[in-house]
Amino acid sequence: MEMSVFNKKELRWAIHCFLIDHFPKIALGREWKLQYGKSFNWKNPQTLNEKIVWLMANTDTSLWTRCADKIAVRDYVKEKGLGDILTQLYGTWSDARDIVFENLPNKFVIKCNHDCGSTHIIDQSKGFDKEGIIKELNDRIGERFGYSSCEPHYTRIKPKILAEEFLCSPSDSFSSSLVDYKVWCFNGKPCYIWAAHNRTKEHVYTNVYDLNWHVHPEKSVFTNHFRNGEGVVPKPKSFNRMIEAATVLSEGFHQVRVDFYDIDGALYFGEMTFSSAAGRMEYFTDEFQRELGSMIKL
Repeated sequence: MEMSVFNKKELRWAIHCFLIDHFPKIALGREWKLQYGKSFNWKNPQTLNEKIVWLMANTDTSLWTRCADKIAVRDYVKEKGLGDILTQLYGTWSDARDIVFENLPNKFVIKCNHDCGSTHIIDQSKGFDKEGIIKELNDRIGERFGYSSCEPHYTRIKPKILAEEFLCSPSDSFSSSLVDYKVWCFNGKPCYIWAAHNRTKEHVYTNVYDLNWHVHPEKSVFTNHFRNGEGVVPKPKSFNRMIEAATVLSEGFHQVRVDFYDIDGALYFGEMTFSSAAGRMEYFTDEFQRELGSMIKL
């Protein structure tokens, strides 16, 4: 009986992955109904979530794949003339056992290029669990991220490991973590910034800002994890350059979230995200979802 149940689970997973690879519209529709208890509105999507899912199912997302790859996107940023906002890259590997940690700086960031949540900040001067890190990273690159969340463009990224520059917090930082400035862009036009700070494993403080840096808590749904940042995030010193860079990087995309960091006025690129929360975000209000959705012309 146990073997039969196990085989059924394996079969369901194999079917799920097959649908994502070959019939993404069916797979995405199944995931939507599983979460929301209703069929997806393929004929007339309205919200940001709905239009992200529609785009995943009905458009060529090969450039999404390239730009969601934390290694490959670096060349894209350089091609756009913005190589100066990239962090320093120390190396890439297909197997964590090939990493010579002694050749890396005392402090650096190491993570996978294809997933979310594999980031580690390593401080060699304080010691770290080298074997544990190696095992976790190799476990991560053995997983094809995108199948469990149903994001087809992620499944096409070849998993690798990268080590890059560690960014120190600004000298006047009010946040216990680097502030993520997540710029929502539509058809090459930045519209809102979702700023996140004081991030821990348990929670993060967030709020929505417009391009005049007015805070809009009424556009968010706050939870125990996504907490009200109460409008305390200072406007980044590199704000104008940030908006210019977001404009350049988002050109040609129906929608994309471009993430940045500001260190004492110096701008750094973070990543590009095309399917935030797999197109099933629950941290924006219905009204704001519809406002953002209206900016996407299918």
